Amino acid sequence: MLTGISLLPAYAQVPDKDSSAAKPEVISNSNLNADTALLIMLGELQAAQGDPGAAYSLLLDAARKTGDQSLYKRAIDVALNSRNGTAALDGAKAWKKAFPLSRDANRYVLQILVALNQLAESLMPLRSYVQLAPEAEQVLLINGLPQIFAQAKDQELAAAVVEQALVPFVDKPATGAASWTTIGRMRVAAKKLPGALETIDKAFAIDPKAIEPGFLALELLSLGMTEAEPVLKRILTPDSPPTMRLTYARVLIDAQRLLDASELLQSLNKSHPVFSEAWLVQGALWVELGKDTEAQQSLLRYIELEKNKEDARLSQAYLMLSKIANNQKKTAEAESWLNKIDDPESLAQVQIQRANMLASRGEMAKARALLADLPQNTPQEKRVRLQAELQLLRDYKMYEAAYQVLTKASKAEPEDLDLRYEVAMAAEKINRIDEMEKLLRSIIEANPEFQHAYNALGYALADRNMRLPEARALIVKALEFAPEDPMITDSLGWVEFRMGNKQAALAILQRAYDTKNDPEIATHLGEVHWSLGLKDKAMKIWRDALKSNPKNDLLQETLKRLK
Repeated sequence: MLTGISLLPAYAQVPDKDSSAAKPEVISNSNLNADTALLIMLGELQAAQGDPGAAYSLLLDAARKTGDQSLYKRAIDVALNSRNGTAALDGAKAWKKAFPLSRDANRYVLQILVALNQLAESLMPLRSYVQLAPEAEQVLLINGLPQIFAQAKDQELAAAVVEQALVPFVDKPATGAASWTTIGRMRVAAKKLPGALETIDKAFAIDPKAIEPGFLALELLSLGMTEAEPVLKRILTPDSPPTMRLTYARVLIDAQRLLDASELLQSLNKSHPVFSEAWLVQGALWVELGKDTEAQQSLLRYIELEKNKEDARLSQAYLMLSKIANNQKKTAEAESWLNKIDDPESLAQVQIQRANMLASRGEMAKARALLADLPQNTPQEKRVRLQAELQLLRDYKMYEAAYQVLTKASKAEPEDLDLRYEVAMAAEKINRIDEMEKLLRSIIEANPEFQHAYNALGYALADRNMRLPEARALIVKALEFAPEDPMITDSLGWVEFRMGNKQAALAILQRAYDTKNDPEIATHLGEVHWSLGLKDKAMKIWRDALKSNPKNDLLQETLKRLK
């Protein structure tokens, strides 16, 4: 039985100009006689009375006798609505046999085969799906193939099928770049990242001006494939599409390469001064870097560009400007920015900002009372309220209070492992190591693939020079589930350092740092350099980390400890 089927993406459903199925579904009377009219009437009657099997058979019989493509489609839709994938596929194949050049018939065969996970059989329908389209539409269809196969259970097989189906298109000037890029995206879905990287050069060899390979390189970089960055640096220029350059900046921000992202955004704003979204991202980044004056200028520029539009992101700009004014002790100005927000979706954030303003004036009790008034009608609203209070408490280093809040929340939802994990991390923060370990082991017992629990326990032990062989084993176990995670790689490097394996630690931490320029990774890498006598390298890493994360606790504690 078919458990569920979704239509192809809207942009992939190009109408079949040569088939009546692309027109309004009006049954042709040219081949309609009393017998076929009766079949249609009985079929629709059976469908209305809840017998889709009989309805399908009658309508398909009428379709064969009349040659009316709208009847084939109607019969197949009846089968799909009743989740009878086998019948739907048989009907689609009958339609395609009767009308071999019908794009709609071929599309139905393809989408049903994919939904049934009969991927091997989808190769020829997939190739026909592209071949039957006019050349001007083929690139659009090729770009949409990864979405068609997104729900396939065997992504490796799906990638192989797509690659084989696109053989006739990979060397053509009009479709080659798109084809190689799609093959690369399918390899990404199949977790074949080095193979995906290879397709980028092949795409550019056919069309050096194509933009699709650049977005594939960005996707690979976001997944930790640092080898993709030289490609990006080669192809990105001030003339590149601003959306691509903005996406690159977002990838750099996610990797905590905040200074690189800021440099890129400043260049983008210079070359495309009316591309408003870049000003908003730049403003948010300046806020993160603690540069309030620059942030204010960027955000005001964004507001100037968007003031006559109904853009919900204006609320984000107003919120950030309120935070900046509050930092500058300009309470009235901070409140005036909040009063400009009328977006219902942002009201909770407005309340949270007002609580932050109260806390900054030392009125923590009032701030927490304000957060307590946030709506809690849905699980999502409850989690927003909880996270807001926790962030407030952590910002003001009220770790014991944060632990108490989390403990209460976890007792209310004892099966929520993510919440239990948060309690464990709060317990570690107030040095309740035994409780932390008990909680993390209970998480591992409940979900043996919860990699963060292994990593957190291993790192906590390593950081305290406790049971180092066991700590290393826990971290290695975490890496089995997430081998590319730079934070877990950082933990492995740190435990190697604690065990005295400084050169191994250096190599591991450098790999993690190259993937994610995180302040904690930078702190650990700098300390290993320092311990090896490479103090200039250590100081450079720490200075860079301080520029983008001046308030990081671990970094500040390490610099103080090492004087």
